[in-house]
Amino acid sequence: MKAVNNYIIINKIKIKPKKVSGLELTESQNTDVRYLKGEIISVGNDVVGIKSGDIVWYDKHAGHGIEFDGNYYYVIKHSDVVIIE
Repeated sequence: MKAVNNYIIINKIKIKPKKVSGLELTESQNTDVRYLKGEIISVGNDVVGIKSGDIVWYDKHAGHGIEFDGNYYYVIKHSDVVIIE
């Protein structure tokens, strides 16, 4: 599987639940989180500065999911990445 143009394929990384007053918030309750974390699987030929294996933060409303070989990945645009760790 290879991304093309300005697209990036990522594997979402689960973030530990946030605690409020000792209670853990589920992902759906944690609405103040704007960005999600993911590992880069493949980058398109027009993407500069990001490579496979990088860990990035991206807009949670960006892209869409895709199933490939029994695994679920996300496809986002290069412009949706806000931080590279």
